[in-house]
Amino acid sequence: MATRTSRTPRRTEALSRERIVEAAVALLDADGESGLTFRTLTERLATGPGAIYWHVANKGELLAAATDSVIADVLAIEHDKTAETPQDEIRTIALGLFDAIAEHPWLFAQLAVQLSSSPWGSVTPRIFESFGQRVAALGVPEATWFTATSALMHYVFGAAGQNAANVRALEPGVDRAEFLHAAARAWEGLDPGEYPFMKSIADQVREHDDREQFLTGVDLILAGITAPKRA
Repeated sequence: MATRTSRTPRRTEALSRERIVEAAVALLDADGESGLTFRTLTERLATGPGAIYWHVANKGELLAAATDSVIADVLAIEHDKTAETPQDEIRTIALGLFDAIAEHPWLFAQLAVQLSSSPWGSVTPRIFESFGQRVAALGVPEATWFTATSALMHYVFGAAGQNAANVRALEPGVDRAEFLHAAARAWEGLDPGEYPFMKSIADQVREHDDREQFLTGVDLILAGITAPKRA
C-alpha cells in the first residue's frame, strides 16, 4: 500500500472567532463575496467546518462580523492625537471610511445592505452614533442633529462608494494618472459652446487628488451644518 505523504496542514494556533473573521476578511479582499465559502475558509484555516460553525452560524453572520471588524478599526480614533476638535474627528472618521471602502471592495455592498434593511444592522448604527456625537458637539441646534448627521453619512457613503467603483472600473495595468490625463484631454476637446464649464475645469480633473477632493466635500457639509441659520 502506498504511503500517504500529503496531509492537511496542522493548526499551530487555537481557532477563535477573531482568527476566523481575519481569514474571512482576507478571502473577501482577494476574491470578493463569491470567494468566501466555508470550504475556502476551512482550507485557509486548516480545520474542519464543524470548528468554524462552533463560532459562526452561517455566511451572513460571517459577512456581518467581517464588516464589523473593519469598521471597528475605523471608529477607534482615540489613538489619533491630531484630532483636537469635533471637526477634526469627523474628518478622521470620514477619511477612515473612505480608505477602508477603497481597500476592501466588498465593504460598501455590505454597508449598503445594512442601510437598506430595517432595522439597520450592527455596524451602521455605530457609524451614525460616532458621527452624531461629534455633530452634537459642534453646538448646532438639537432639532437639526438627525438631518445634519444623515446628510454627512449619505455624502461619506456615496462619495466613498463611487470612488471605490471608479478604482475597480480601471482596467488591469491602467495607471490612474494616465487615465485622468486622458479624461482631461477629452474634456478639453469638448465643444466650447455646449460644454464651457467642463472645458474650464479640465486641468482640475488632471491634477486632483481623490482623498483631498473627498475631504473638501466633508468640509463643505460641516460649513453648512455650522452656518448661522436665518430667522
